[in-house]
Amino acid sequence: MGLFTSINIAATGMSVERLRTDIIADNIANASTTRTPEGGKFQKKTLILESLGQGTTFRNPYIPSAIDNGPGTGVKVSRIVSDTTQGRMVYDPSHPDAIKSGPNAGYVEYPNVNVVNEMVDLISASRAYEANSSVIQGSKDMFSSALEIAR
Repeated sequence: MGLFTSINIAATGMSVERLRTDIIADNIANASTTRTPEGGKFQKKTLILESLGQGTTFRNPYIPSAIDNGPGTGVKVSRIVSDTTQGRMVYDPSHPDAIKSGPNAGYVEYPNVNVVNEMVDLISASRAYEANSSVIQGSKDMFSSALEIAR
């Protein structure tokens, strides 16, 4: 592992968590949006993450080499997907976006965004960001201590 590997890995985590908070904020802001420029109700967005790859410089002596992939190299956003499940239906025939005919006539379909769940996800993203920040600070402290020993 290189000197700055831990900082680079934590930095990828911080950038992903920042984007995650932006997506969550967008979901919360549009929790009642029934009409978008594309047409239809707002669709909740979710991030799909994937590893940047696996390193091969360190092996854990307690894990068989067949299943030990070594340390990771970070995380990235694979894609942002829209949740197409049906949202909550509210009876409001006077609403401009109310369904005009059929079995759901008079109902308005709101986005499938649950604000409570989004707030829990926001807290989780915030804590993950803080954890990555602590890793960077810890690495900086270790580098400083190593330099002090060398003096």
